[in-house]
Amino acid sequence: MTRLRALLRKELAVLFGSPLAWLTMAGIALVTALLFFDHLRIYNQILFLYSSSTMGGFSTGTIPTYVNLRDQVFLPVMEAVALTLIGLIPLVTMRVFAEERARGTDELLATTRLTPGEIVAGKFLATYGFVALLMALSFVYPAASILRAGLGLPHLLAVYAGLFGLGIALASIGLACSAFTGSQLLAAVSAYAIAFVLYDFRWTTQFLPETLAAWIDPLSMLPRFGAFAEGLIRAQDLAYFAGYVVVALAVARLAWDQQRLR
Repeated sequence: MTRLRALLRKELAVLFGSPLAWLTMAGIALVTALLFFDHLRIYNQILFLYSSSTMGGFSTGTIPTYVNLRDQVFLPVMEAVALTLIGLIPLVTMRVFAEERARGTDELLATTRLTPGEIVAGKFLATYGFVALLMALSFVYPAASILRAGLGLPHLLAVYAGLFGLGIALASIGLACSAFTGSQLLAAVSAYAIAFVLYDFRWTTQFLPETLAAWIDPLSMLPRFGAFAEGLIRAQDLAYFAGYVVVALAVARLAWDQQRLR
């Protein structure tokens, strides 16, 4: 455990020593705040129009069901932040393994007392910690606003559980891609391509038989991710995102072992 903690400290120091990490944190916090407050502003305007008697609106009890936090705020913000994560996370993960190969420091790392499993686990844990920090930063303003209004905090927690699961899955894809190459550019591009393909399989419905398309669609991220926007935290959805971690760990460990044998 002491060796693993030392590796974690080293990975975190390298990560936060990069301007890209700080730009990513600032970007996700800014984008989330702007998106959330813009949609919340529009939602409040719609409520005012429907409930204002001076403008011929409806009473509070007769506001249409589609005017709610889920449809007007949580769902659009969640989808926009998801696309932002797809764009930003591969920029962080691309260097984790690829940089070691490019500089030749992977050989030095292999000569330490760390086992291959500890090396891979340490890099994964440091990256997941960064993803958790990203989600925490983007959660501050929405949580403060919703908490002060006394509305929707459990729903907002479900939304961020989904975003965290998606972030972990995207980080896992990026780490697995980085483990197989010494080029950070190739690692980032391949992570983008795989993430966009796995995010939504609905585009395949026009090419595949209906029964096959119905079987493939649940394998994509969007249906699993979208369930959290409903305020539901389901075990099968959590297990789905955890599956990315397990597969990526196995792939990265395989890539590391192959590199050592060369």
